[in-house]
Amino acid sequence: MKWNRQVPSGMPSHRYRSHYDRVPTPPDDGIGRQWPSNRLTEAPLWAPVDLRDGNQALPEPMDTARKRLMFEQLVRMGYKEIECGYPASSQAEFDFTRDLVTFDLVPDDVTVVAFTAARPDLIDRTFESVRGLANVVLHVYVPTAPMWRSMVLGQDRKELLAHILKSVEYVARIGDTIPGMRYQFAPEVFNLTEPDFVLEICNSITEVWDASPDRPVSHNFPTTVETATPNVFADQIEYMHRHLDRRESVILSVHTHNDRGTGVASSELAMLAGAQRVEGCLFGNGERTGNVDLVTLGLNLHSQGIDPMIDFSDLDAVRRTVEHCNRIDVHPRHPYVGDLVFTAFSGTHQDAIKKGFTKHNATAKAAGVEPVQQPWEMPYLPIDPADIGRDYEAIIRVNSQSGKGGVAYLLQTGYGLDLPRALQIDFARRVQHTTDDGGGEVTAEELWKLLTAEYAHHGALDKWSLEHLGNGDHLTVRATLGDVQVSGEASASGPVEALTLILADHGCPVEVLAMSLQSVAEGAGGQAITFAQCRMNGKTQWGMGIESSVTASALRAVLAAATLD
Repeated sequence: MKWNRQVPSGMPSHRYRSHYDRVPTPPDDGIGRQWPSNRLTEAPLWAPVDLRDGNQALPEPMDTARKRLMFEQLVRMGYKEIECGYPASSQAEFDFTRDLVTFDLVPDDVTVVAFTAARPDLIDRTFESVRGLANVVLHVYVPTAPMWRSMVLGQDRKELLAHILKSVEYVARIGDTIPGMRYQFAPEVFNLTEPDFVLEICNSITEVWDASPDRPVSHNFPTTVETATPNVFADQIEYMHRHLDRRESVILSVHTHNDRGTGVASSELAMLAGAQRVEGCLFGNGERTGNVDLVTLGLNLHSQGIDPMIDFSDLDAVRRTVEHCNRIDVHPRHPYVGDLVFTAFSGTHQDAIKKGFTKHNATAKAAGVEPVQQPWEMPYLPIDPADIGRDYEAIIRVNSQSGKGGVAYLLQTGYGLDLPRALQIDFARRVQHTTDDGGGEVTAEELWKLLTAEYAHHGALDKWSLEHLGNGDHLTVRATLGDVQVSGEASASGPVEALTLILADHGCPVEVLAMSLQSVAEGAGGQAITFAQCRMNGKTQWGMGIESSVTASALRAVLAAATLD
């Protein structure tokens, strides 16, 4: 391909094997892929693991106070199945789980998930930690992938299956005596484990735990280390979805990581493929590159008209809590919650957003509803920032990349000014010159100061009086243009025309092409403002007048546009 001039990088890519060379793909069952044509229509059961998988990934793990703060935040948002941690891993983890019982922190409709490795002593400790909780899922995990079997466990498939079954039987002997107890199993590194082996393990566990629709078993399939494109994971999940025994008694769960940057896509495709439950963390915290971001997943559904079943209406407050608990800042470009995700600096984007808001508000008014009730269709803004508690103040910000739309939007939202289109174009050029020289961003207040400096300083109205006549107005005026004093009187159909006659007598012929009168909402004492487009000696320029009097503001605007040669 002559158009592609890329050359070999010299990187040792030959050292790595394709995912397809590491694990068999799911066998063909004669049905073919169904998930590509499926559609998401409802939210899955969300299961945040911030208190375990997210916590153990922190340089400084949460103390009990921060874990409690995080747990309470998750409850407020509406999560109904929350992993409390790994109680057998440390005294701090155990104590926090006991605090949930001691201080009665778990609402009746919330299920606590407790995580443990498949060892009898750890299982015992985990059962002890959750004693007294009404609704509990005991989550047991075992690494099952070939690399882990050979390098870590030193067991073949037969030996590992025997170990797993012995462990889950031990879990059942204790757990079956506890009301409200359910079970979950995770074949760790599912995505690198042979599909037939995963199926053999999970179906055997389903039988041991005697899964039923009233007491279902969760099988949780993690991309422990993400190694393939999301479609591969979807194929693996669809295979499990079709072949798991007692399917109506099994909750198919996924837990995606973000090593390849596709954790969100992997979870969404997995839901298309049959996943009913999704584990993850708020804003994607977790080991290495993190777990899937439950906020992004939830608001992605929201943006498609699907209720995420979680309350994100005060997302900045959620972010503050998570940042405090994790002691990790959320990136400014993080989907939905970052400081800059609803902000446009580009001129073309700003112009489209400004026009979009004008159309949105007009459509809402015509329909007789508030703008927040009107269906959302807006260029460059996938959801209404108000849905997550944001205002519109930071949607458009101006720098050297901005255009007339952004400049006009800031003046409109900050000061209530609706600049005439021709003035928008003229002023935007001056703003860009300023930002090119000084760099950085320009605020609405700085735009206001620049606007008045550019268009309101050329002329001064020193004194004036107006007499209304039967056939027009008689104007008497004293003004200053540069260093020249202008005074006189004239009669005309209106005061502006009379002023142009006086200026013409002083060698400054002015033709007023257009005038725009409005009021200033902020920053100038509620005064009237007039923009005047004038032509003098073949040159067109704008003037701006600000006064408490409408007439005086119009006169000042013409004087501001006028110049003496």
